[in-house]
Amino acid sequence: MRLWLVGFIIEMVRVCAAGLSCGLQDRFVSESLYKEGDVIIGGLFPVHVESPEPDHAFTEKKHGGHCHGVDLRSYRWLKAMIFTVEEINRDPVLLPNITLGYLVADTCLAEGTTLSAALALVTGQEETVSGTECNRSPMVPVIVGDARSSASIVVADTLGAFDIPMVSYFASCACLSDSRRFHSFLRTVPSDAFQAKAMARLLRLLDWTWVGVVAGDDEYGKSGLQLLLKELEGTGVCVDYVEVIPKSHSPSRIRRIVERIQSSTARVVVTFAIGPDLEVVFKEVVLQNVTNRQWMATEAWSTSTQYSDPASIPYLAGTIGFALRRADIQGLGAYLDQLSPVKQPNEPFVKDVWEKIFGCSLAQDWQPSFKIPKCTGSESVEKHGGIYTDVSQLRVTYNVYKAVYAIANAIHNMMACHPGRGPFVEGECPNVTRIKPIQLLHYLKAVNFTTPVGELVYFEDNGEPSTSYDIMNWHVDENGAVNFVQVGQFDVVKGPGQQLNINLDKVVWGGGWPEQVPLSVCSVSCQPGTRKAVQKGKPICCFDCLPCAAGEISNVTDSTECTRCPERYWSNTPRTRCIPKVVEFLSLQDTMGIVLTVLSVTGATLATTVLAAFFRHRDTPLVRANNSELSFLLLVSLTLCFLCALVFIGRPAPWNCILRHTLFGVSFVICIACILSKTVVVLVAFRATLPGSNLMQYFGPIQQRAGIFLCTLIQVVICLLWLLLAPPLPTESAGELGARVILQCTVGSVVGFVLVLGYIGLLAVVCFLLAFFARKLPDNFNEAKFITFSMLIFCAVWIAFVPAYVSSPGKYTVAVEIFAILASSYGLLLCIFTPKCYIILLKPEKNTKKNMMVR
Repeated sequence: MRLWLVGFIIEMVRVCAAGLSCGLQDRFVSESLYKEGDVIIGGLFPVHVESPEPDHAFTEKKHGGHCHGVDLRSYRWLKAMIFTVEEINRDPVLLPNITLGYLVADTCLAEGTTLSAALALVTGQEETVSGTECNRSPMVPVIVGDARSSASIVVADTLGAFDIPMVSYFASCACLSDSRRFHSFLRTVPSDAFQAKAMARLLRLLDWTWVGVVAGDDEYGKSGLQLLLKELEGTGVCVDYVEVIPKSHSPSRIRRIVERIQSSTARVVVTFAIGPDLEVVFKEVVLQNVTNRQWMATEAWSTSTQYSDPASIPYLAGTIGFALRRADIQGLGAYLDQLSPVKQPNEPFVKDVWEKIFGCSLAQDWQPSFKIPKCTGSESVEKHGGIYTDVSQLRVTYNVYKAVYAIANAIHNMMACHPGRGPFVEGECPNVTRIKPIQLLHYLKAVNFTTPVGELVYFEDNGEPSTSYDIMNWHVDENGAVNFVQVGQFDVVKGPGQQLNINLDKVVWGGGWPEQVPLSVCSVSCQPGTRKAVQKGKPICCFDCLPCAAGEISNVTDSTECTRCPERYWSNTPRTRCIPKVVEFLSLQDTMGIVLTVLSVTGATLATTVLAAFFRHRDTPLVRANNSELSFLLLVSLTLCFLCALVFIGRPAPWNCILRHTLFGVSFVICIACILSKTVVVLVAFRATLPGSNLMQYFGPIQQRAGIFLCTLIQVVICLLWLLLAPPLPTESAGELGARVILQCTVGSVVGFVLVLGYIGLLAVVCFLLAFFARKLPDNFNEAKFITFSMLIFCAVWIAFVPAYVSSPGKYTVAVEIFAILASSYGLLLCIFTPKCYIILLKPEKNTKKNMMVR
């Protein structure tokens, strides 16, 4: 393109330098409209969408071909420019004594033809009717256009070298905001940078965090795509796929794009492409029956259905998108209705436009065999004009209107310049009769006026207008007609947090969803009590919801981490809040505590009852034969053993922690010492019956009391040392993974605890062995036999106690210890005293000295 442009300019210079008569070397624009005026405004409009194939051979001179495919919407823009020029010419206040003219050309929606048309406008050459000579038409100092961003870049790059201003009405690429590169470019359409920002905010507002993007393969699509992806960074919105529509509209590529849309779990499809590119995509959407998709449109097609055939409308129902500001232009509708091939037979475009509107042919050689009917030329444009005469959504059309008014106001301000006080060198004022483009550019950048519809228009430093978008929603009725309903607005002028406003109650959603915001997420939100864990190799929007660990909570949706509960607090079962830990100890309110208390009191009562029975029958042979003094002491110690279990029940405190182990240790030593003494007495008594034996004199009552006192004294000393060095104290520990606070008594010194239990165990083993040896002594009522059984039970209970005590959690540790105390106490009480009580209470006839004698 650059080489072609250089060649063109060199050729023009060569012709002029040769002093030859002006001859048009080539026609660079297929069709154009011209009107004489004091100032000629140029215009570029894509009336046709299919440009002729370029000649890449350059072997012969090729005349410009005819473009095809009329775009009625673009033709309306062209007519709006002409209407605006005529409206300004009728205004007695704006530009008095100055008549505006125009020279507008068709760009055929291609960069090459757009540049050719632009160069034809600024070089001021036009073929005469005869074609034998040419006249020099007035220079065009400014151009309104182009509609496409990619074409505007090409033209602005070229004309910028000559400071020729361009005012675009639809080129929204953010790249055109570069005031250094495109210093002569201005526009009445907001930059896509703001539209991308609005899109990102709308996606976040609607919680659409998983979307697909379809963009065009041009500057508009590629620049808009990059801006959107940049705006989405850090917002929590992820893009599942990005598909680019090729300009060749390859069927296989279009098919693959639509297949990707259908296979994706993203329910929202964001588009950044012009209408003709999306038209082929929508046709394929119908063929593949792609439903359940929410489409998001840019200003390129958000208020236009011309690129959607009736079959695709149901698939696009509920589309939400951004549109340029709408306005009502008085008189434009009636002006558009004046179109007529009869009244305007020589005006370019009319024939193609008329045939497009009515689907008929104006060809002079029409034959009945043609597939389309013949036009009469008298059809009603007002009734059947379609999108051409539709003035309900004047948005881009209004931008054309503003662009022409901006140029007119700039020229008006140039006329108001006072000589000597102008903005140029030495106060120079511009020459309005021969406007220099660079001077007009200066005044264009400084315009500040109000349009006839009441909008204040001005350009920022980089040639940008004020930014405002309407948020539109497609409401499709039963007949398939689309109503464009405004449901919100995005206005950059408003402060942060107030720029985007949308009324969700008015929105009709696409994809067949019910009347609620559709869900488009990669992963469903993590509920309170869970946290997000990003899936490996996938975007941050794709995650798993993992439950918080014990002792941690999350009380908000989509929490990225769980928070640990404070000390003495624990997480509830759903892991949504911290609750105080349950303080746990064996209390009288627990069922287990009640049972153990009953057993303890019952055991103490039984021991006391037996003691009372023995005391009452203390003079009977049976009681006397069983050493009544030791029996009384044994029963008292057993009562203490039963009662010491009560000290283990209740909230641990320093006093009961000390008392429970010492009382338990001393009581059991007294008990075992009594049994040991009784066993020794039995053995000695039988040995004393042998001739020459005088052992009994060493085991009298005094010696028995001394032995019991000595055994008890040893345990007391052990307990005192234990209490002095490392006493048992209350302590707290975590139970059930930390959900509970276990209150219990620590043993303090493990050595002291082991010595207390070990000493009791030692006495028990000695007693068991002695009783075992004495079990077959020839006594009618052999007490050693019952002592053997009782000590066997005692030792078995305490041997089983050790592993049970170590493995029991929380309050069950205390319960195991109480159970061991009660079981061993009951074993001693029942094994030793049940046979005696049976005789004393139920068989008194056997309670005689004779029955107590050895047989």
